[in-house]
Amino acid sequence: MNKSVHIVSFSIPFPADYGGVIDVFYKIISLYEAGVDITLHCFKYDRIEAVELTKYCKEVFYYDRKMRGFQLISKLPFIVSSRTSKQLLANLLKDQKPILFEGLHSCALINNKHLVNREKIVRSHNIEHDYYNQLANIESNFIKRLYFKSEANKLKTFEKLAMNTAIHILGISKKDSKYLDECYDKTIHVSAFHAYKSVIIPVKTEQFAFYHGNLGVGENNEAALFLVNQVFSKLDYPLVIAGNSPSEALIKSCRANENVKLEYNISSSEIDILLSTAHINILPTFQSTGIKLKLLAALFRGNHCLVNHPMIAGTGLEKLVEIAETPEMFIQEIIRLQEIPTINSLSERESILAPFTNQVIVEKIIALL
Repeated sequence: MNKSVHIVSFSIPFPADYGGVIDVFYKIISLYEAGVDITLHCFKYDRIEAVELTKYCKEVFYYDRKMRGFQLISKLPFIVSSRTSKQLLANLLKDQKPILFEGLHSCALINNKHLVNREKIVRSHNIEHDYYNQLANIESNFIKRLYFKSEANKLKTFEKLAMNTAIHILGISKKDSKYLDECYDKTIHVSAFHAYKSVIIPVKTEQFAFYHGNLGVGENNEAALFLVNQVFSKLDYPLVIAGNSPSEALIKSCRANENVKLEYNISSSEIDILLSTAHINILPTFQSTGIKLKLLAALFRGNHCLVNHPMIAGTGLEKLVEIAETPEMFIQEIIRLQEIPTINSLSERESILAPFTNQVIVEKIIALL
C-alpha cells in the first residue's frame, strides 16, 4: 500500500526560486518519485496558483493568507496568525493521513483539538526566534526593528507549543537539529532538498566572483553590501551579484564600483548559469541559521567556494570550501584563488555531499510516515 501525507506549505512552492520554497518543491518531487501520495495545502499571498504542482500531488488546495493589521496584535506570531483557515482544517479532517507542517509559519492548527490523534510532523526551516532576533539586530528602521523583536518573542513561545505537539521534528541543519533535540527530544536531521541530482564541477570557468540570494532579505542585503563596500571596492577582480529586490543602498554601491555588476530579478536558470560559470562562488553570511541552499548549489554545480564560518557552521561541509572572516582575509583569498584553475576533487565532493542528495534525504521522511 502506498504511503500518503498532507503537506501544509507556508507559500506556493513554485517557482522554486528561493531557499524555503526550493526545499518544499524538491521535497514534493522526491516524495512523489518514491511513490508517496501527496495532498498539498498552500497559503497564497504573493504568488499565483501553479499548475506544475498537480504533476506531483494528488490534490492541491489554496488558502488566502490574512494580511490584515490586526493580526499583528495577536498572541501568535504574525507569520502564524496570518496563515489560519477553517477550510484547511476541514480538508485535513477528510482522512487520517499524517500531516507535515512546513515551518512554524504553517503550524496554526497543530494544537487543534480535532487533530489531537493525528501524526503531525514539523519541518523546521530555521530556529525562527534566533532568525528574527538577528533580523532586528541589522534593521535600521525603528518600526521594523520593533516588529522583528516582537515576532522573535512570540516565536520563542509558539515554538514550544508546536514542537511539543508534534510527533516528529525535522531539523534542516545539524546545528538546528542538535538544539531542537536537546529541547524536545524527537528530532532527526533531514537536510534541505534541492534541484541537483549529481555533482558537476565545471570544466572551464570565467574570471569573476558570484554572489546570489534574495536581496530583499536583510541578511542577504547585508552580505552583498559587505562584499561591495569592504572587499571588491579594494580589488579590480569582477563581482556579479544576482537576486530579487535589491535595496537602493545596494544599487547605489554597485553603480559606484566599476568591477561590480548587479543582475536583479533574473530567472533561476540564469542564476545557475552564472553559478557554474564563476571562477569563485563567494558566500558570506552573518546569520548562522538553518542551512543555506545557495551553499549546496555552489558545491553541487560550482568551482571554488569561498565563505565565512557562519555559512558552514554545523554543516560538515568545511572540507569543500575556503574560509575567510575579515575583509582583508576575503581579499587575500580572492587574489589566491583567481590563480588556481578549476578544482579536480570530484570524488571528494561526491563523497562528502552524498548525505545531502535528495534520494538519501527523502528516505528519512518516508520511514516516519
